[in-house]
Amino acid sequence: MTGWRLLLTRPTQESAALAATLAQQGIYSSSLPLLAIEPLSEDAEQRAAMVNLQHYGAVIVVSKPAARLALDLLARNQICAPAEQSWFSVGAATAQILTEHGLNVYYPEQGDDSEALLALEPLRQALAASVNPRVLILRGEGGRELLAERLCGQGAQVDYLSLYRRVLPDYPPAALAERVQAERLNGLVVSSGQGFVHLRELAADTWAELAQLPLFVPSPRVAEMARAAGAQFVVDCRGASATALLAALQEQPAPDL
Repeated sequence: MTGWRLLLTRPTQESAALAATLAQQGIYSSSLPLLAIEPLSEDAEQRAAMVNLQHYGAVIVVSKPAARLALDLLARNQICAPAEQSWFSVGAATAQILTEHGLNVYYPEQGDDSEALLALEPLRQALAASVNPRVLILRGEGGRELLAERLCGQGAQVDYLSLYRRVLPDYPPAALAERVQAERLNGLVVSSGQGFVHLRELAADTWAELAQLPLFVPSPRVAEMARAAGAQFVVDCRGASATALLAALQEQPAPDL
């Protein structure tokens, strides 16, 4: 496993945490964040969603930025979430942020993707508790469409509340290819569909070459996106956590460059 030399593309803070975990296992990594979090300006829609939290049988928070921004929004408007309300997250790290603020949070312990969340028994119970269940999804712009589609298929009314957008930081055109070559990287890691879109965008004319490298992705949906774009060796980690990535690395021998 120590033969891997990985490019990490998460936001700066998350890449640093992941790099530290990988280093403990003797895995070299280099960080080139391809997602910068840009909070959306607070508006009437955001405030109304928080004020009306009690109308939702389940609140789903899809990422750590969404969790932090939602908590900030509650605090600024002096709103307390109903004590009995069920909150859900896709992964353990997001759940921890919410739990530390006293919320009742559930998350799948096996797999941290939409499919694992949908299979979670507490979520099924929350949906079954009402004839017309309502679900609020707190997210970035354009995230987790599959999750909403599946919930609607189960008879839930799903409302989105976008709290941030993900933007590609400003890099020179050749930054990605030059980093991979200079540091002899032999694997790429993305944590979301938007992260892959930005990877492909920054790669530009060098994508055909970079597409030959192993690409570690968090879910079947992102794996499908990557293969459709020409990625030759896609590994679905079934989660975006460090644990999921380490498990995938354990199963894959590092290529020789």
